[in-house]
Amino acid sequence: MAQPSKPKLDVAVTKPTPYTFDLGLLLANDPNPLSTSVPPPEATADSNIDSSRSALEAQLAATARDGAQALINQLLTTLPLAATTSGVLLTLPKPSTPLPREKPLPAAKPPTKWEQFAARKGIKPKTREQRHAKSRQYNEETGEWERTWGYDKGGAKKRREEGMVQQDWLVEVDEKKDREEKAAKDKKKRRKA
Repeated sequence: MAQPSKPKLDVAVTKPTPYTFDLGLLLANDPNPLSTSVPPPEATADSNIDSSRSALEAQLAATARDGAQALINQLLTTLPLAATTSGVLLTLPKPSTPLPREKPLPAAKPPTKWEQFAARKGIKPKTREQRHAKSRQYNEETGEWERTWGYDKGGAKKRREEGMVQQDWLVEVDEKKDREEKAAKDKKKRRKA
């Protein structure tokens, strides 16, 4: 058995007081009052309560549908459309309705002692470019920029990966002298014991 099809709703929405729109926030304000009165539970039977609540739900759904339809109509009639390969694009304007904050703006923190000193002496923090320029130096042997401090200073990691070892890391040890020093320490320990 075929179910009865729902009637098609009208695309044009008319209200006694027209909507106001903020297309930047995709907002449609409906100033028309809603009748949300539900009879008190003790005055009606249980079946009447269910029917009145379902009527209220239907009224709210119809109002929400009308608001969404009015917003879509406004978007499609006032904003420029652009067709691209990924679909139709709509460019939204900047929002005009200020939204309230949940919490107030935080109070400005008092300056630290260093900030007060820097302000007195006219010291300004270095910019990102100044820090970046000082943190790297050009190595003419390799023809690359290397870090001057921190991780991979002077391209050490790259040299280790290539099998090169810095020359100042290599220290020759005189084995005979090393044995004599160890024997002298052992002899001191035996005297103290």
